[in-house]
Amino acid sequence: MAALGGATAAVSSRILPSATGASLSLSSSRSFFSFECLRSSPRISNLFLNQRRVLEVRVSSRGYGTVSAVASDLDQLKNAREDIKELLKTKFSHPILIRLGWHDAGTYNKNIEEWPQRGGANGSLRFEVEQKHAANAGLVNALKLLQPIKDKYSGVTYADLFQLAGATAVEEAGGPKIPMKYGRVDVTSPEQCPEEGRLPDAGPPSPADHLRQVFYRMGLNDKEIVALSGAHTLGRSRPDRSGWGKPETKYTKDGPGAPGGQSWTAQWLKFDNSYFKDIKEKKDEDLLVLPTDAALFDDPSFKVYAEKYAQDQEAFFKDYAEAHAKLSNLGAKFDPPEGIVIDRSPSAQGEKFVAAKYSSGKE
Repeated sequence: MAALGGATAAVSSRILPSATGASLSLSSSRSFFSFECLRSSPRISNLFLNQRRVLEVRVSSRGYGTVSAVASDLDQLKNAREDIKELLKTKFSHPILIRLGWHDAGTYNKNIEEWPQRGGANGSLRFEVEQKHAANAGLVNALKLLQPIKDKYSGVTYADLFQLAGATAVEEAGGPKIPMKYGRVDVTSPEQCPEEGRLPDAGPPSPADHLRQVFYRMGLNDKEIVALSGAHTLGRSRPDRSGWGKPETKYTKDGPGAPGGQSWTAQWLKFDNSYFKDIKEKKDEDLLVLPTDAALFDDPSFKVYAEKYAQDQEAFFKDYAEAHAKLSNLGAKFDPPEGIVIDRSPSAQGEKFVAAKYSSGKE
């Protein structure tokens, strides 16, 4: 993810890397969607703990006041989205921003009713204790990229910012318009973070069974598992940090960002259905196929959807957009309860995106 992290320079575990020094790509460590492992630090944690909280006092019909967190401001959400678009143009960070949103939401457990114990999209991934989960290795780099935007728009919650960044990254890479809503309330302390182990692995002994165990717990089905897996059309994996993939291929030796790693597709910053085509053909040794990727064509139920998406990109985009939106809402507490919609016009839901042009990052 279910799992899902690009530009360059050696990074000290004691010093927070700059945005231009972080190697950003969607790669796999122990997680279905993972990223090159760069350690977190107390300095990093303090950066994200020092957020400005906006509170409002509401008076109930009984006449007493209760304090509750105000969720995101509509105008600030719109402006933050434009800033994210500009960030994507220069940092090629589409894959890791998608993974950040997915890993914040992917801890949801449908069998737990209470918030925030149930996990899900609540901004808990900003805390160091959750950043240290093995599946979240390297995601501190995505947080570093987004923190200036959070500082600029204090009226946007972390939970919303993570999901806004992921959806915008998909769209800007040429993917479908995601029918998103916002207004997610943030958790307020690291004690509210979920325990480790709720996110999927990339190479479990029984990949199909493992995917179902994890995603069924979230309330997702086989079609949604396969559709979401298609986001691996973006990004790459680095063996020195994740244990998966080749050190370099003909598709990654020139970047963009830090050269190297192994991608799932040839144009790994372009969102399309190439992932399904390439897994099915298995003709290019320079393209990565994880055990959880191969399971999509090995398992009879998964294969129905994987075959469909390999042949029909429009069907993939439709199902992906629905699954992504559903994932982004898992476990969230919205204020207002119905959420906040940025794009209300009918045309926004049906807008067709021209596939993003693949860039090597060179002048």
